Parts: sequence; C-alpha cells; structure tokens
Amino acid sequence: MDYPLGQRLRELPGPLLLTGHTGFKGTWMTFLLEHLKVPIVGYSLPPEKDSLYSRAERDGAIPEAFADIRDYEALEEFIDLHKPSTIIHMAAQPLVLKSYENPRGTFDVNVMGTVNVLDIAFKKDFVKSIIVVTTDKVYRNDNSGRAFVETDPLEGKDPYSASKVGTEAVVAAWQQIAKVSGGPSVASVRAGNVIGGGDFAENRIIPDLIRGAMSGKPSEIRNPASTRPWQHVLDPLWGYLLTLTETLNSKSVPNLNFSPREQSLSVASITEIAISSWGAIEVQAHFAKSSDIKESQAESNELNLDSGLATSLLGWKPSFTQQEAVVSTIEWWKSFSLKKIPASILIDTDIEDFLRRCN
Repeated sequence: MDYPLGQRLRELPGPLLLTGHTGFKGTWMTFLLEHLKVPIVGYSLPPEKDSLYSRAERDGAIPEAFADIRDYEALEEFIDLHKPSTIIHMAAQPLVLKSYENPRGTFDVNVMGTVNVLDIAFKKDFVKSIIVVTTDKVYRNDNSGRAFVETDPLEGKDPYSASKVGTEAVVAAWQQIAKVSGGPSVASVRAGNVIGGGDFAENRIIPDLIRGAMSGKPSEIRNPASTRPWQHVLDPLWGYLLTLTETLNSKSVPNLNFSPREQSLSVASITEIAISSWGAIEVQAHFAKSSDIKESQAESNELNLDSGLATSLLGWKPSFTQQEAVVSTIEWWKSFSLKKIPASILIDTDIEDFLRRCN
C-alpha cells in the first residue's frame, strides 16, 4: 500500500538520516520508514546488549555507520557521503538515573551532539529539514499535574532533563540562524514515556517487569505513585514524520508535544495492567518504599502533556490508549519469549496494524 506521508519523503533527492538508529525508538522508526518505502541511512553508536536492533537482526539492513555523535569529522564525512535531504536526530543519552552517574557525559552527548548535527547540516545545501527529538521532561514541573503546553517555561530538574532543555536552546538558536541567514527548517518534538515491544533498557518500568518475568525474580518498582504520559512507540514516531513533512512545506513549524489523550497513569496502574496482561506467566512485583531508595527524589512525581497543537496543526492523534499501549507491549514480549516469533515479524505486524488505523 502507498501512504501519502511516505510519498512526500520519497520525492526528495536524498535519503532520511536517522541518528540513534540502533536504539529502541530508532529501530522502530527504521522499520516504519521501510514500510513507507522511504530511503534511510543511520548513524549511531553500536547496539547495546539485548537491544531490539540486535534481536531484530538489523546489522547491515540499511547504510549505516557506528560512530559517536560527538565525533564531528566522522559525522560530517557520513553526511557528505549520503547527502540526506532530511534528518531526524534521536541520538542521545536518554536515561535519568544514568545522567546522575555521568552528568557531564549526558550534557556532552545531548547538547553538543545536537550542535554538531545542526552545524554540519546548515553547511550543506542538500539538507532541507531537521527534526530534533527531546522529551516531555523539559518543562518546569511543579508536580501540580497540569498538562504542559509548548509555550510553558522550560527547566530541567535532573541532569538528563536539564541537558534536554539545553538541546531545546540549541534548536532555538539554529531556528534563529535560519531566520537571519537561511538554512534548513528545524523543529523539536517532545514525547511522553514511550513503550513498546523490544525495549530492554535499565530502570524503565516495562523492561524491568519483563526481566522479572523472564528470570522468575521479583521486579522492584520505583515511585509507584508517579504519573507519566505513557504511549506506544508508533504514536510519537508517526507524529515525528508528520512534523518532518510539515517542515518541508513551511519554515515556521513550532516545536510540538505528542502525548496520550487521557490523563497520565501512575506507575502502579501500568504495573497492574502489565501483570493482568501476562496471563499464565506470573509477573512478581514488589513496591519499594520511597524512603528506601535514593532514586525516589531523582524524578518528578506528576507529569502530563497536552498535544492539542499537534492535533490542530498536523491532524495527529494517538492510536493507542495508555492501557492499549501496555497490553500491546506485553503481548509483543509474550509472542517473542514464549512463542519464539522473531522480533522483526512482530514489529512488521504491529506496524501493518498501526498503518491500517492511520489510513
């Protein structure tokens, strides 16, 4: 089937460059772009152990380079070689707790890595549009539970969030450069807590529960009362591509939120949905007391996002409720771990179902 969204990107002379393509979201995005028949090249660090990229056997599936986003010369050489017309910049250090362990490295990757991408892209006349992926955690959060809109003040509580606020400042600077001196369109996209089959990162609720189920050991749940705007990975990825397409038509696309429609669910609620969805396999989870773990103060308690602007500007809307996103994720893992269905087939099936919803 031919999809209008893919058609606009296929008409461009060069491929789409996806940085961070070996990550969880990057792997899903690569599959999605392939379904849309959009030419793609990838630049990323080598895949981590047990990554979705490795489980789906993606090595060599697209033209790619395994290199650091902070390596300016290697990145420019790759861009000069492939001459991408568009860029989606996902490469990042994405974990809050890891940012406490290595704050300087987090800022270096997330801020200066973005500087490198934009600085190089603005020197190349073949690059027409750039999307920079940040996070819902860039907003000044007073834990009131109010849903943040794009014009709300930005402020990072932890090193990760602060580094992404820095990334937003970089985007704003290059947007101004484009106005004054010309250059590609640039926009940032901010999404909630993304879940889906294949995510195995540390200190994330669904992967922690999956590891517990696979090992038969209890999973420790941090901050059970904390709320997050959980969403299936395909929903924001579709929004990123809609945003990218819109920037090709207009220089004035604002930075955009992507989130579920309903109020954010708590970690405890997500855990209960996951446990009830697992069926015959018991997911054992015990809730650690906040006073027992230093991580309890590391993140904000309440987080909600308003994506009304993306809906009005792009016609974007989530295809999954938060509960449906959790159930879909658990079913993916059950099929992979119990039925031994290959990861690539499961991803393809989910994308085909998703595209039928979107068209």
